[in-house]
This record gives sequence, C-alpha cells and structure tokens, in this order.
Amino acid sequence: MTETTFGRTAAPAAANSTGRIVMASLVGTAIEFYDFYIYGTAAALVFGPVFFPEESDAAQLLLSFATFAIAFVARPVGSALLGHFGDRVGRKATLVASLLLMGVSTTLIGVLPGYATIGWLAPALLCLMRFGQGLGLGGEWGGAALLAVENAPAGKRGWFGMFPQLGAPIGFLAANGLFLLLALGLDEAQFRSWGWRVPFLLSAVLVAVGLYVRLKLVETPVFRAAMERQERVRVPIGEVLTRYTRVTILGTLAMVSCYALFYITTVFSLSYGTKTLGYSRQTFLGLECFAIIFLGLGIPLSSWLSDRIGRRPVLIVGGILTALFGFALAPLLGGGSMLLVTLFLCLGLFLMGLIFGPMGAFLPELFPTRVRYTGASLTYNLAGILGASLAPYIAQTLVEQGGLGWVGGYISIAVVISLVAVWLIRETHDQDLTRMDR
Repeated sequence: MTETTFGRTAAPAAANSTGRIVMASLVGTAIEFYDFYIYGTAAALVFGPVFFPEESDAAQLLLSFATFAIAFVARPVGSALLGHFGDRVGRKATLVASLLLMGVSTTLIGVLPGYATIGWLAPALLCLMRFGQGLGLGGEWGGAALLAVENAPAGKRGWFGMFPQLGAPIGFLAANGLFLLLALGLDEAQFRSWGWRVPFLLSAVLVAVGLYVRLKLVETPVFRAAMERQERVRVPIGEVLTRYTRVTILGTLAMVSCYALFYITTVFSLSYGTKTLGYSRQTFLGLECFAIIFLGLGIPLSSWLSDRIGRRPVLIVGGILTALFGFALAPLLGGGSMLLVTLFLCLGLFLMGLIFGPMGAFLPELFPTRVRYTGASLTYNLAGILGASLAPYIAQTLVEQGGLGWVGGYISIAVVISLVAVWLIRETHDQDLTRMDR
C-alpha cells in the first residue's frame, strides 16, 4: 500500500522476495543441522578417544555423548536472550547474530587440541564451544521459522514454514556426505588425527554464505505492523512464561518426539551400527545419506497437507505411525542385515519428516507477534532438552541394560507424550496472525 503526503505518493514498504525468504530461512537451519550433526557424528566416532582419558570404550562414548547434551541446555538460554532482541529489535538483526555465534563456536571446535596435548582443559574447552553453539542455535530456528511464516501468503503458512524444516535433510546430507568422503579418503589414524576437524572448519564457509543472504533481508510485514501499533513488550520471556504458560508447555511436549526420533535414528544408530553390528563407518554413513532422502520427502508432504486439513490431524496421524515404529526398531535395526537396517533408517526418517514438517508453522502460530520469536524459540529448544539432549546417552544405556526393545519403547513413550500435547492444543492453520495481536 502507499500513502499520500503533501501531494506526493510515498514508496511502498520494501518486501522480501519469495526466493530470498526461501534462502534466508533455509540456509540457517541447514547450517544448524550441519553443525549439530557433525558434532553428533564426531561424538559417536572420535570425540571419546580424542578428548577424554583412556578408560573403557563404553565410558569414553558415554562421556562424549554427555558433551552432546550441553548445547541443548544452552539453547533455551539462547532462546530467551536472542528471542528478547528478536521481539524487541527485529527478526533480521537477531538472525544475523545467532548465525555468527553458532558459526564461530563450531569453527573453533575444529582447532581444539585433544586430551593428550592439554589434558582436562581439552574437554573443558569443548564443552564451552558446545555451549556457544547452543546459545546461537537457541535463536536460529525460531527466527528462520518466523521469517518464513510471517512472509507467507494467506493459506500457505504451512508450505512456507516447510523451508526452515528442509534445512534438516540438507544439513544432514552435507554433514554425512562430508564424513563419508573423509572415511573413504583417510585411514583411521588420519581421521582421528586431523580428518574429523575438516567439517568443523568448513562451517565458516557456510556461515559466510548465510550472512550474505540474511544481510539483504528487510523486516517481515507482520512484525512491522506490530511495531507500528506499539506492541513491543518490555520483557518478552516474562510474558511468555506468565501469559502463555499452557501453550509453551504443550508446544514443547508436542515437539519432543521429533527430537527423540531423529537423534536415535541417526546418532545412536550410527554408534550401534559401527560398534555392535560391525558396519564400517563409510558403509553406515552411506546408508544414512540414502535414508535422509525420505526425511526430505516427508517434510513437504506433511507441510502441504497441514495447510489443507490442519496441523493437528497431520501431527496425530504421523505420531500414531511413529509410535508403532518404536515396536519395529528392535527387529529392524537388531536384524543386522543391510536390507533391514536400511528399512529402519528410511522409515524412521520419513516419519520424522511427517511430524517435523508442520512444526515450522505450528509453533509460531501459538504466539502473538509481540512474543512470537521468544515463544516459538523457547518451545522448540525446551523440547530439545527433553527429547534430544540425552537421547543418544539414554539409548546407549538402555541397549546395554535391556536391549534394543527398550530403545524402541523409549521412542514410543516420547511419541505418546507428544500426541497428548497436540490433542490439547487448538487448531491453528486457519487463524489470522495479525488478529492474534489484538
């Protein structure tokens, strides 16, 4: 729209093109999953002997997976901090800051000396960098989702909210593909000495690309309209926790199963496949690279359906199928054959796509514009603590105590929790985001 002032027509407010929205919302979450998955892969394959004193292999692996959990603890802190600025200052500046913090922390991991060089300072610095990753990631997904959803045309928020979700398979494929190339080109000694560092150092290149795209953004029209109405909140996290307590809790629980399923299907299964089933690192990474295609198929399918029949029906059906998948984990992964293991990975990641796709629109739709960045980020990242932070650690413990059947039960229980939460949340796909603010 234009305004006439003293006989002159003012220029319309600048808008983000669809291509720029797609790239800016997708690139950050692609880097997020790339950063997190190279850490998870390195934790499963090499961090134990590099950063911890020589004990049993199982003890080193558990300590390595424990550092994996640190970023999930930091993420809600990042949600509150970056969400505060995202709701008060703007989406663009906060997205740039989150990407920088995340990228610098990841790159520095690639130059950390190991335990043999500096002793216990090595795991301490690793934990510090992991915490920095978590702070940056705490504001990354929420900002990317809002960028997509608040720029979406009417009736297409689920489809636009798909773009940050597609960062998951892209980042996963980039991380896994790079580790696969390293596994094919390096022997074990070379990989353990310096090869594992390459993916962390290359993160700097991805961050540079992301910054280039995001610096060209303008604020979303929904946020600009809210600021024109003077709807800025003094302490967004305070309002989220006091006025939107119920939807924050339910949104968090709704997201738990996505996290648990993803990290058990990828990080835990990689460790189990290489150490228990006897697959070579390159073989199992190759299987995961193939299976990630099915995650990429599930996300647009469920996002498209969620615009037509609603978020809740898609999430409920996907959740029921995922709960049943939990019972199939032991016979598929435990069967050991390449066919069964591949089927396990493909099914698990496709189901992850079904329940992950609508979340790009669903979680932001739970909150009004003035606290949407904080609220969406907090629910997403609190779910990470509950569903993902200790998932590889718990799964490793369960398989040692009771076998793979217990791991499958763990997935099914997480899904039931999410199903109850989704059932208790109102349908959101047909509401007007600006009307929520009134």
